[in-house]
Amino acid sequence: MSDDTRPLAVFDLDGTLADSGHRQHFLEGRRRDWAGFFAAAPDDPPLEEGVSLALASAEECEVVYLTGRPERCRRDTVAWLEEQGLPRGSVHMRRNDDRRPARRTKLEILERLGRTREVRVLVDDDELVCDAAELAGFTVVRARWAVTAQAMRDAQEREGRT
Repeated sequence: MSDDTRPLAVFDLDGTLADSGHRQHFLEGRRRDWAGFFAAAPDDPPLEEGVSLALASAEECEVVYLTGRPERCRRDTVAWLEEQGLPRGSVHMRRNDDRRPARRTKLEILERLGRTREVRVLVDDDELVCDAAELAGFTVVRARWAVTAQAMRDAQEREGRT
């Protein structure tokens, strides 16, 4: 953790910084292959719009990462962030057994962060997460630069998996 007192810029990963499109096929059909979906994450290409925004945000803010990925993906996630040259920052992930919708888990973490630091902005592609954050008073940038398949949106909301 950091003793930084700058405001926080909070970035989602999948669909915001990481192009997860190549692995969304694991979520299609009746039996979703979560192990395959997360195992393929290290191969995600970066989304230049999101990466550029994170780098620019780091000039005034401490960048932190807020993802619906489960804790068991931490090593691969941190390695991917470093490989992309993204700013160092804490990575907040869901517990491995947490299946609540992303809009709930992420808002809970945002509110916790906001108790001790100014959260300048949340950048996320999930419309429901963005709506919930705005309702709670956070400034939001909606990451609309990646195409998110319906299977991914369902996974985020109904299954609380990403």
